[in-house]
Parts: sequence; C-alpha cells; structure tokens
Amino acid sequence: MELLLETNLPNLYYRGKVRDTYDLGDRLLIIATDRISAFDSVLPCGIPDKGVVLNLLSAFWFQKTAHLVPNHFIEVVEEDKRYPYVASRSMIVRKARRIDIECVVRGYLSGSAWAEYQERGAVADILLPKGLEESEKLPEPVFTPTTKAASGHDQPITWEEMKGLLGKAQAEELREKSLRIYRYVHDYALERDIIIADTKMEFGLVDDEAILIDELLTPDSSRFWDASQYEVGCPQPSFDKQPVRDWLVASGWNKEPPAPMLPPDVIEQTTQRYREAYRRLTGRTL
Repeated sequence: MELLLETNLPNLYYRGKVRDTYDLGDRLLIIATDRISAFDSVLPCGIPDKGVVLNLLSAFWFQKTAHLVPNHFIEVVEEDKRYPYVASRSMIVRKARRIDIECVVRGYLSGSAWAEYQERGAVADILLPKGLEESEKLPEPVFTPTTKAASGHDQPITWEEMKGLLGKAQAEELREKSLRIYRYVHDYALERDIIIADTKMEFGLVDDEAILIDELLTPDSSRFWDASQYEVGCPQPSFDKQPVRDWLVASGWNKEPPAPMLPPDVIEQTTQRYREAYRRLTGRTL
C-alpha cells in the first residue's frame, strides 16, 4: 500500500510533518500524506488512509462552515492520471498570507489545560471556576492562542500578548471567528456522538480579510471523544494517534530522533480510529 511518505511533484512550496504544499501560481495544492509524527519526530512508517481522512474531513468542514467564516478551500482533487496518489488526499486552495498564531478553542478541561488548571486555577490568562474536574465541560468555551512555531512546540501566549502582536481589532476578529466555528461544530458533532473537546485553527489574509486556512477539525488538530463513553474526572479515549503515543512511551524510546518503527497492530488501530471519526462526522465511509 502506498503510504506516501514523500511526494515528488514539481514546485514544492512547503513541506511540513504531514502536509506537502505545491505552488500552482495563483493557487496552492495541499497534499495530506500518511506520515505521522509524535513528540516532534516523524515516524519511519505511515498510517494507511490517514491523509485521505485529514483531507476529506477538512474539506467537509470547510464546506460545512463556509456560511460562518470564509476559507481558502476551492476543491478536492478527485483524480489525476499523472499523479494518481494525490486523489482524495489533496485539495486546491486560494493563496493567503498566513497569520502566525494558532487559534485554540477549548470547550473541556483536558491535556495541558488540565495540568495548568491544577497548578494555577486558570488556563492561559483566563481564571476558571474552582472545583472543576478533568475532562469537565467548561461553563463557556475559552480562547487560548499560541504562537505558530516553525519547529518544535507552539508556545502559549496571553490575550494581551496576542493583541500586542496583531493589534486589538484583528485579535478580536480571530477570537470571535474561532469561537463561532467551535460552538457550531461542537453542537453538530454531539448529535453524531462525538465530543469536540478542543481544536486549533489557522487564519490567513486575502485582501485584508481573515479566512480559515490549512486544515480544519481533523483528528490531528482536534480532540475528538466518544460521547457514549464520556466520563468526567478522568482522561477520555480519543479518535486520534493516541495508540501511537502510548506504544512509543511504553517502548522506552527517549523521544530523540530517529523514532522507532510501529508494530502492525498499532498501525491498524490508529487507521481505524481515523476512519471511524470520519464515518461518524460525515456519515460516509472510505
């Protein structure tokens, strides 16, 4: 099976850990590969169908939310006889000038936010009510931006720091658009037995208008939980690469490159998680 660890089209514009972007002149071609990263390292194996899920799910959300916030999506590449492997895992998008901020929205107390709350009773610069438990739904979704790092981890910034970087008007616009998207997709997903606990979005400028870019509401950019198994007070199983992280930790890997090869059962478990998230959210099967 083609895992698409590398793509060899002309005019490579940017290569990320998972996506390869190509310059088409006035547009871009974004290919979601089957590469998988963990602990800031790209693993030597791919996850079959991962790139297709990321691409088609992003396209689904871009179309689903276009009435709320404009985005860069033009079309999914369904077929290309010259490069057959790009089918279903790539999209053509408008060019935009990226805003170097990750717009993170959290609706539930989990991950790094839970650790921060335990220590300070707050997330970023937002003071939260006392007595909240792990994975508990927040009274209102909170906006916790980070920097957009070229390599390594993105770093949290405060609301005041974001206003200092972008200006008050643009910062408020991004926060309002991010919260608008999150509230809408949270309610939509919940009807399909998935809780979107948190997500991150990126924006770019086209003619000075902030539009959604990159990916949107995928298992790589969001925390998806099974609503039927949701239980406050403990970590939740999620539709993402958690089996990969768990295996890597248990393997004793020191988190320094090169990363080890995953066993076949972990690869299969991860593929099934991505596929199931896509099926529930879109009602379609791959």
